Amino acid sequence: MLISEYLQLRNVSVQTGRTADIPKPSGNKLPQNSDFAEELRKQLESLDSGVRFSKHAMDRISERNIDMTEGNRLDRLNKAVELAGEKGSDDTLVMIDSTAFLVSVKNNKVITTLTADDMQGNIFTNIDSTVIM
Repeated sequence: MLISEYLQLRNVSVQTGRTADIPKPSGNKLPQNSDFAEELRKQLESLDSGVRFSKHAMDRISERNIDMTEGNRLDRLNKAVELAGEKGSDDTLVMIDSTAFLVSVKNNKVITTLTADDMQGNIFTNIDSTVIM
């Protein structure tokens, strides 16, 4: 059965037309100086700033009991990713104290994290830079 036949059975009428006939949105209806617009702008900016964590990285942080607030780790990680991005890095190993973070700089996302014990005997491949903070 064709979709048109199905729609006829359901008494659904479909009209096609030129895209020029579709009304265009009238733009931003919020006043630019409203409190709501300003708060929304701040929230959106805060979402874009700072590194994100993959599910895998979040699992490893939990498993390995890595405290991201200790020694300003999160702030230092964000700064390291920013520095790597300024140098044109794509995939970076970030060392903060005795914790390693593998980061996709171009996606602004932590892929995984390791403690000093987990690093023993491991080889880090497919990275193009290392940042030590």
